[in-house]
Amino acid sequence: MTRPGSVPPEPWNLTGDMFVSLWRVPAGDLPHWRLPPGARPWIVRRRCTLVTFWVDYQPGGVLAYREFLIAMAVRYRRRLAASTVAAWVDDEQALAGGRALWGIPKHPGRFTLHADRGGMRAELTPSGAPGVRVEYHDLLRLPWRLPARAHLIQQRPDGTTCRVPLRIHGRPCLGRARTAAEPSSPLSFLTHHSPLLSLGVRDFRSTVGQR
Repeated sequence: MTRPGSVPPEPWNLTGDMFVSLWRVPAGDLPHWRLPPGARPWIVRRRCTLVTFWVDYQPGGVLAYREFLIAMAVRYRRRLAASTVAAWVDDEQALAGGRALWGIPKHPGRFTLHADRGGMRAELTPSGAPGVRVEYHDLLRLPWRLPARAHLIQQRPDGTTCRVPLRIHGRPCLGRARTAAEPSSPLSFLTHHSPLLSLGVRDFRSTVGQR
């Protein structure tokens, strides 16, 4: 694993391409994910809201790696927020840093990811488990760059709860995605549902964490 002191301090400035899908999934279909104390899933009509991210972090940021991340919409202190419930990366620094700095539950995985101007094909094989595949295709490209802000609620390894600010600026495209996973995969629940919305964000610049 990563040597002590080799994890970049926050904030992390990152750049690359990402592909995002919004899901509404019955609560009973989901794994039992651990949430920070005081956070509970935001359930409407027995369905939870998830956002999945396939990300190709490229040279030019503090780290270059690939990631698949699942965030769940939660209620925390009477407000709507999000919490990362599962993530896989192919870089030891990204894994160790995400866990140590913010308590993001990152795990090792092997990736193949190919993105071009029209779409993306990717596959993740979690360590010791069957994989998941996704195909994404652009439908409508927007002619401008857009900024966005959000934050995550996470529990650090020492038990404290932290707020992780996220800022991103990139070129969005509306698209369509299809996901498939093996029945024994920890991500098999995605196969039985379709995302409500999918988009790509090309050439993004983002900042994760506190300054």
